Amino acid sequence: MKLLFLLSISMIAFSLSGQQKLSLEECRRLAVQNNKELQIAGERVKTSSSEKKAAFTKYFPQLSATGTYLWNEKDINLVDYTHLGDISALIPPQVKEATRLDIENVWVAGVSLVQPVFMGGKIVSYNQIAKYAEELAESMNNLKLQEVIYKTDETYWQVISLVNKKKLADSYVTLLQKMDSDVTEMINEGVATKADGLSVKVRLNEAEMAQTKVDNGLALSRMLLAQLCGLPMHEQLALNDETLVDLPMNDAFQEGNVNEAFLNRLELKSLDLATRIYKKKEAIVMADMLPNVALMANYLVTNPNSFNGFKNEFGGMFNVGVALKVPLSGWWEGTHKRNAARAETTIKRLELENAREKIELEVNQSIYKLNEANKKLTASMRNKERADENLRHADLGFNEGVIPTLNLMEAQTAWMSAGSDLIDAQIEVKLTKVYLMKSMGKLNVEK
Repeated sequence: MKLLFLLSISMIAFSLSGQQKLSLEECRRLAVQNNKELQIAGERVKTSSSEKKAAFTKYFPQLSATGTYLWNEKDINLVDYTHLGDISALIPPQVKEATRLDIENVWVAGVSLVQPVFMGGKIVSYNQIAKYAEELAESMNNLKLQEVIYKTDETYWQVISLVNKKKLADSYVTLLQKMDSDVTEMINEGVATKADGLSVKVRLNEAEMAQTKVDNGLALSRMLLAQLCGLPMHEQLALNDETLVDLPMNDAFQEGNVNEAFLNRLELKSLDLATRIYKKKEAIVMADMLPNVALMANYLVTNPNSFNGFKNEFGGMFNVGVALKVPLSGWWEGTHKRNAARAETTIKRLELENAREKIELEVNQSIYKLNEANKKLTASMRNKERADENLRHADLGFNEGVIPTLNLMEAQTAWMSAGSDLIDAQIEVKLTKVYLMKSMGKLNVEK
């Protein structure tokens, strides 16, 4: 027996040591660290940053090199000696060689440099678009971060809610089990009826079914929280706030500053950046309709060399110039493209205005919900106190035989309902505060 007792204690200690106990902030950090969508958003930030750097290179000269080799079957003869007949035989071979151009092997190589001077503002617009795109990617990354935090908080407090409801359900089942035992004894003594016993057993059966539902819901909620945190779903996961009898209620927001929400909300920032991007796309369409000017410099090397006679050797030269491109027939098409770009900009501007209106409504709704949740919590606390007192009197009266079984069960049911309502009210205050923080754009991981 002693060995069995020590073995049991060791197994319990091992189980507790392998159990992770996490705070809300630790769950947030794990969720942020392991969320795949957030990692994708981070990679998009890196992509937009590289594209911004690539767009900046368009300000600098574009240097390129080319090379060509050709093998020709025949050479070029400047004089057709076959028409001279017999006279052709009298011409010295040196003279014939001088009129033959050896192009059997031809080498051409060049280095070209192009410096944009005026591209209609296209390069500037591309760089500004790349800058806005990088900021947009960062904004979307932060928006995804807030969504992950909100979902983590919601699941965390759902677990805490079910933990407390499990405690309540267990206590309720214990009360009914004791009552079932007491009523059975009373039936045996002839002071209670079998109908009383059946009523208690039915209520006990219902309580045990509710207890099972809470257990299953709690297990699934723990699995969901573990999945959000990037932990194995079947790992033993415990939370710091599980052991609290009453959840601490921090000072809640009583007022919300809509203008502050406008400054903080990433959706507005994203739409504003999108509007700026489409405005710059208008400028790019306009740039396609304007003249383009560029400076050019080239160095060309050829073999055979024909700069001074014709020789089988390499020879090269420099040249510089100005290139001008004036679109003549693209104005008609460009006008329609410009109108389409303006329409896209207008759409984004209207979406921005619509989002501002929705955010203002969202902030006001979250304030009302939080104040309502605080009032509900106060009422639930009063009801719980009354239910505790009522159950105490009912239990005392039942033990003294002055209160029937049905009245005690009603008091127990009221106690159970009041306890459940109090838990819901406490969790609702927590979640409405989180929702208000989200609507104000302040939801973030603490450093």
